[in-house]
Amino acid sequence: MTENRTDERFLPKDKELRARVRLFGELLGNVIRRLEGEAVLDAVEALRKGFVNLRKREDPRLRERMMRCIVHQTPEMTERIIRAFSIYFSLVNIAEEDLFYRWRRAQVSSGEPLWTGSFDRTLRQLHQEGVSAAELERLLSGLSYMPVFTAHPTEARRRTTMQNQRRVFQTADRLNQPRIGGAERRLLIEELEAQIQILWRTNEVRVKKPQVRDEIKYGLFYFEESLFEAIPQTYRFLEKAVRRTYGIQPDGSLPIRIPAFLRFGSWIGGDRDGNPNVTPEVTMLACRLAMQQVLREYIRRVTHLRNVLTHSSLMCAPSAEFLASLKTDSSIAPAVFQGYMDRYETEPYRRKLQIMAYRLKETLATVERRLAGESAVLPVMSAYAGADAFLADLRVIHDSLVSHGERNIAAGELTDLIRLAETCGFHLHHLDVRQESTVHSAAVAAILAQTDLAADYETLDEPGRIALLSELIDRPDLPEPDPERLDATARETLRVFEVIREMRVEVGPEGIGTYVISMTHAASHVLEVLFLGRLAGLAGEASDGPFCHLRVTPLFETIEDLLHVEDVLEGLLATPTYARMLAASGNVQEVMLGYSDSCKDGGILASSWNLYEAQKKIVAITERFGVRCQLFHGRGGTVGRGGGPTHESILAQPPATVQGRIKFTEQGEVLSYKYSNVETAVYEIGVGATGLILASRSLIRAPARDRDEHMATMNELAGLGEDAYRELVDRTPGVLDYFYESTPVQEIGFLNIGSRPSHRRKSDRSKTSIRAIPWVFGWAQSRHTLPAWYGIGAALAAWRGEDPARLELLQQMYRDWPFFRSLLSNSQMALTKADMRMAADYAKLCSDQALAGQVFEKVREEYARTVREVLLVAQLDALMDETPLLALSLQRRNPYLDPLNSIQIHLLRESRALEAGQPEGEETDNPWMSPLLRSINAIAAGMRNTG
Repeated sequence: MTENRTDERFLPKDKELRARVRLFGELLGNVIRRLEGEAVLDAVEALRKGFVNLRKREDPRLRERMMRCIVHQTPEMTERIIRAFSIYFSLVNIAEEDLFYRWRRAQVSSGEPLWTGSFDRTLRQLHQEGVSAAELERLLSGLSYMPVFTAHPTEARRRTTMQNQRRVFQTADRLNQPRIGGAERRLLIEELEAQIQILWRTNEVRVKKPQVRDEIKYGLFYFEESLFEAIPQTYRFLEKAVRRTYGIQPDGSLPIRIPAFLRFGSWIGGDRDGNPNVTPEVTMLACRLAMQQVLREYIRRVTHLRNVLTHSSLMCAPSAEFLASLKTDSSIAPAVFQGYMDRYETEPYRRKLQIMAYRLKETLATVERRLAGESAVLPVMSAYAGADAFLADLRVIHDSLVSHGERNIAAGELTDLIRLAETCGFHLHHLDVRQESTVHSAAVAAILAQTDLAADYETLDEPGRIALLSELIDRPDLPEPDPERLDATARETLRVFEVIREMRVEVGPEGIGTYVISMTHAASHVLEVLFLGRLAGLAGEASDGPFCHLRVTPLFETIEDLLHVEDVLEGLLATPTYARMLAASGNVQEVMLGYSDSCKDGGILASSWNLYEAQKKIVAITERFGVRCQLFHGRGGTVGRGGGPTHESILAQPPATVQGRIKFTEQGEVLSYKYSNVETAVYEIGVGATGLILASRSLIRAPARDRDEHMATMNELAGLGEDAYRELVDRTPGVLDYFYESTPVQEIGFLNIGSRPSHRRKSDRSKTSIRAIPWVFGWAQSRHTLPAWYGIGAALAAWRGEDPARLELLQQMYRDWPFFRSLLSNSQMALTKADMRMAADYAKLCSDQALAGQVFEKVREEYARTVREVLLVAQLDALMDETPLLALSLQRRNPYLDPLNSIQIHLLRESRALEAGQPEGEETDNPWMSPLLRSINAIAAGMRNTG
C-alpha cells in the first residue's frame, strides 16, 4: 500500500474499496468454480469464513476444525487453495492502488491544495515560508534524486504476472468512469473476469532460478512499463505547481528554469558481491541492453513527433540555427531519403526528425551487433556518437518553434522527449559496480608481487599501504601485469576495470556510476580500487593535469563500521593523491550506508541511530576538506532494512545532511509496488522528490539544529536497544536454531526469485552466514517481523522508568523530531504486521520445544512491551491510529493471511519430515515443496513486504 497519510476527506472512500474488493473476490470465485470445480471453491470458502470468524472470536473447536481441513488436503489441492488466496491478495493490492490513484486524480480536478508530498503543496509551503522564485531556482539547481534498482531476492512475482496485473488495473480503472452505462459495465466486468482467469492459468512461481540476464531484463521492464511515461509527467506536475504558485512571464514561460534533477541507477549486472554469476561479460551485457532499451524508446517518440510537427515552411519561418543544423545534416540526407531527396522539402521539422530517427537507428544497429557478439564500430558520420548531439538537435527544434510564436507546441511532446533524454541519456541508468574489499586486497597483492612492485603488501600496516598505493597511483608509468599469471579471481577483477573503461566509451561517461566497496574497513580499501583503475587507464596524469574516470564509494554496513566512519574518511581525504584524483572527478565524495546489515547486526534502534550519527559525521568531514558529499542509502522494502514512506524518510534525515542530493536503493518488491503502473510511479517519484526539496532547504536557508536533549536521550536509547537485541540474538543459546527451524528461511533458498545465493556459506547456522535479506524475509513470513521492532520497548521502558518528566520528553520527541517520529511510526507498521499467536504456532516447528519456549517467550514479552511503550510515547489508543487507511488495509488482510500461515506451517512440517526420512545422499520428489514455495509467494503478496 503506497499511501501512508491521514486525510479525512478520503475515509468515506473505504466503502468503494470494499465494494471493489468484493467484486474481485466474486469474479475470482467464478473462475475457480468454472476451472477447478466446486470442491476447490468450497475448501477456499470454508477456510476464509472460518478464519474470519476466528479473528472476531477465538474458538478452539473451530480452530481445530480449520486445521483438520488443512491437513487432510492433498498437496495438489493445497496448492490450488494457496493460489486462490495469493491471487486474491494481488487483486486487493490492485484495488487499493486504483483507489488511491482515483483519489489523487479527484484532488487534481478539485483545484484545492493537493496531497502531502505533492509538488503543489510543497511549493505552496515554500512560498508561504518566503522562498522567492530566484531562491527556488537555486534550490532546484542543486537537486539530484536517484533511485537505484537492485536485484535482491525479495521480489517473488514474475514479470509476466505483473503485466497481467497491469491489465487488470487498467480495466478496473475504466469501471470508474462516471457516466458508464449498464451494458458497458457488464462488458468490462466480463473482461475483468477473463483477465483474472488468465492470472489463474499463469504460473506465478518461476520454474527455474533466474539468470542475471533475466534480472537485468526485469529491471529494464519498469522503464518500458511505466518510467518512460512517468519521468516527463513528473516534470509536468512540477511545472504546473510552479505556474500555480509563482506565476508565468509575459511571454508565457516559467519564471524559473527547471533543471533535470531525476536520475536512475542500477546494480543489476554490476553487483558482484557474493554473486559469482555477475561476470565482466554480464556487466557489458547490462550496459548494452540498457542502451538498446532507451534508443528504442527515442526512435518511437521521434517517429511519432515526425507526424506531429508537420509545420510548413510556407506557414512559418524556422530559426537560423535550426536551418544551419538541417544544412549540416545534408551529408547523410542521401542515405536517409534514398532517392527521395525532396521528401519533406517544405516541412523542415519532419525532415529533421526523419534524419534524427535514421541516426538513432544507426546507433541502435551498432548496439545490437555488439549484443550479438560482433565487434562493431559506430559509424560516426551517420549515427549519434552520444546523447549530447541528440539533445542538441531536440533543443534546436524546440527553440525554433518558440522563435515563431509556438511555445505551447514546443512545450508538449517535444519537451517530454527532451526531459526523458536529459534524464536517461543513451545509458538509461547509471550502472554501479560493487565488490567486497577483500577481493581487491587480494588482487592488488597478487599484482604487486607479480610485477615486483611489492612482495609483502599483505603484511604492511595501514599507513604503509596508503603510502605505497599513493606512490604507485602517482607514478607516470606502471608495469603491466600479465593476466595469465594471475589467479582466476584477480584476473577477473582486473577485467572488470577494463570493462568499465570500455563501457564508458560505448554508452557514454555516465553509463557507469560509482564503484561501491562493501565491507570498507580502511582508507586503503578505497585506494586499492583507485590503483586498479589506474592500471586500466581510468585514472592518471594527462598533459593538462590529472584525470579520474572512476568514482569510488565506500560502503559502511555493520554497527562497528558505522562507528569508524570518521577514521576511514578522514584518512582517505587527507591523502594528497586521493584528494587530487577526487577533485579531477568532480570533487563529490559518495558514501554508502548499509541499513540491512547494521540492523541485523545490532538491532533497529542502534542501526537507525548510528546511521543518523554517521551521516552528520560524514558531512562534517567532507565540508572540512572542501568536498561535496552525496549519501547513498542502502534501503530495503521493510522497516528492518531501512524501508518506510520515502517522503517521510528523507525528511527524517539529520538537518543539513541531504544538501540537494540523495541516492537510495529500491529493492525487491518495492520496485513492483512503486513502478508497475505509470500512475503510481508518478506519485512515488513526486513524493520522493518533494521530500528531497524540503530536506534541502539548507541550500538557501540557515538549517535548524537537533536539540541536544533529544540527541543525548536517543544516544542512551540506542545503547539500551542494542543491548536488548544482542541479549536475544547474540547471547541467547540456540536462538539461531530457533530462527532456522521456526521460519521458512531454509526453503526460501529453493524459491527461484534471485540469482544471488541466500547464504554466504552453506550449512552454517550462524548470524554472519545468513544474508540480511533472508534474515528479514524469514522473520516476516513467520509473523515475528522481529528485526523492525525488537529492543524498542525494552529501551523506552528502561530509560523512562517511572519518571513522568522522562515520559513527557519522549512524547515531545515524537511530536517535534521527524527522525524519532519516523522511527516509531515505521515500527507501528511492523508491530501491526506481526502476530504473536501465529508466531507461536511457527515456534512449534522447532525440534527442541524447551528451547523454542524460552526464545518465543522472550520475543512475546518484548513484543507486548514494545506495543505498550510505543502507544504511550505516541499517545495513541491503538497502533497506527494516525494512519487509519493503512491500518484498515492491514486489518482487512489478516483474516486471509491466517489460513496461509497455517497452511505454510503444515507444509513445513510435512516437507521437513519427508526430507529427514530420506537416506543420506538420496533425493526423492517432495510433493510438499511446490505448494510450500507458493505459500511464501502468497504471504509476501499479502503482507506487501518480504525482505
